[in-house]
Amino acid sequence: MKSEGELLYREEVYAIVGAAIEVHRELGPGFLEAVYHEAMEIVLTAHNIPFKSNEKLRIRFKEILLRKEYEADFICYDKIIVEIKALDVVAGKEEAQLLHYLKTTGFRIGLLINFGSVGTLKWKRYIR
Repeated sequence: MKSEGELLYREEVYAIVGAAIEVHRELGPGFLEAVYHEAMEIVLTAHNIPFKSNEKLRIRFKEILLRKEYEADFICYDKIIVEIKALDVVAGKEEAQLLHYLKTTGFRIGLLINFGSVGTLKWKRYIR
């Protein structure tokens, strides 16, 4: 059982963010999101981090599966949703997107990683 101060999936989140930092250090800001996505696939594989890329997420409404699907950039370790962006600033729209993904899947942890900001990599951990 986790103690009160211990973060859920701490090591896994640390590994994913470390991979993103490696990508950001090499590429810096300014590329399209698709470039960062492909680079993340390479680094996640190199670090033996299990992931699924562009995973379809089904939405339920009143116990009925809708035809419309979301698509998460990555699901890592079969329990963490990772959404990447390449924007100057991440706003409420992007945060809401990740929160919807968490609600849809029932997963508890999500990461929003923004490669577009100048300077250090920007990322945030979300808990449902």
